[in-house]
This record gives sequence, structure tokens and C-alpha cells, in this order.
Amino acid sequence: METKAKNKTQLAYEYILSRIENGVYGPGYRVVIDQIARELGLSSIPVREAIRQLEAEGLVEFKPYTGAVVSNINEKEYIETLSVLAVLEGYATALGSARVTKEAIDRLEQLNERMERALEEFEFEQFSDLNYEFHTLIYAHCGNAYLEEQIKSIWQRMKRIRAYGFTFVPQRAKASIDEHAHIIRLLRGKAPAHEIEQYARQHKMNTAEAFKRRR
Repeated sequence: METKAKNKTQLAYEYILSRIENGVYGPGYRVVIDQIARELGLSSIPVREAIRQLEAEGLVEFKPYTGAVVSNINEKEYIETLSVLAVLEGYATALGSARVTKEAIDRLEQLNERMERALEEFEFEQFSDLNYEFHTLIYAHCGNAYLEEQIKSIWQRMKRIRAYGFTFVPQRAKASIDEHAHIIRLLRGKAPAHEIEQYARQHKMNTAEAFKRRR
């Protein structure tokens, strides 16, 4: 019985988490226990337990007279995380530039074109997924498994923010596509590693700066 209860709690946890990560449940969204229980065909107990887990992780908070709501983004943490990611991705991109294949660069161009179409069609979640795929393809060539692991860990931590980050700074999305095109040109032209590292790092920091200036 205990295992079944845990499985139900995990089901509810993953269900709510996925909706937070993909932006369906945005900051301030009221998480109604009975509604989710009905959607999943569960009792309220595993849903309540799942929400407690999410509260412990900082994704959900309880407010008086309201109940469980999705937490607001911690802006300071977002900026700090982006800053660290900028350093690691810059280095990984520079390392990858020596190993990236012509086929991979062609794939980068295709991904960037798909990002542009997604932006035109207001498919922000797809845009975010393609952006992740774009950068993952580059640092997959870095030849440093530990570095790659650390970057993926940070991206996972930022997954909730990624889904609607470009909603906060919509003008940043178009600039990001243009910067991707320049990164592709640097890779095709076999630019010096230090130049590629500096540009890739600045590319990420531009997102942080745009976020800070959005008001």
C-alpha cells in the first residue's frame, strides 16, 4: 500500500511540475488540489503530498486565504545562474569549435531557422526547446564530460524559467536568433577559440542584461 501511495504522489508531483516547467502554471497560479485530483483520478492526499514536495523545492508557496500558488521567479538567482552559465558555455563553445563537424554546423543553422519560425508563430515553448537543442549540440563537441554535465545541470535548474523567460523579454528572442547566426559564422570560419568564447559568453550575458532592463 505504501508503494502505491508513493507512486500516486510521484504521479501528481510530475504532473504539476511539468505544468510549472512548461509555463502552463505561471508565477502566482493557484494550484487547486481537488481539481488536480479529479484530473488525475486520485484522492486529494497524494496531490497534497506532491504540493508539499514542490513547496520544499521552492516552486510552490502557501499564501493566506489563497492556498498553494506557484512561486514567483527569484530574479537574483536567475541572474546569478545565467552569469555562471555564460562562463561555462563560453568555454564549452570554444572547446567545441575545434571538434564541431560541418554536419553539426548545418544542423545549427536548421535549428536557428526553426527558432525564427517558432518566434513568428508565437510558439515560445518550442522556441525555448530549440534554443536548448542549439546550445546542447555545440557543447556536446567540447570533449569534456564533466563540463557538459555541469552545464546540463544548470539548464535543468533553469528549465522552469526558460519556458517563459522570453515572454518577459520578447525582444530578446529576435536578438538571440541573430547572435546564434553570428556564432555559426564564427564556427564555420574557424575563428580563434578566445574570440568564440568571448562572443558565446556575451551572448548569454545579453539575456541577463535584457532581463534586468525589462522594466
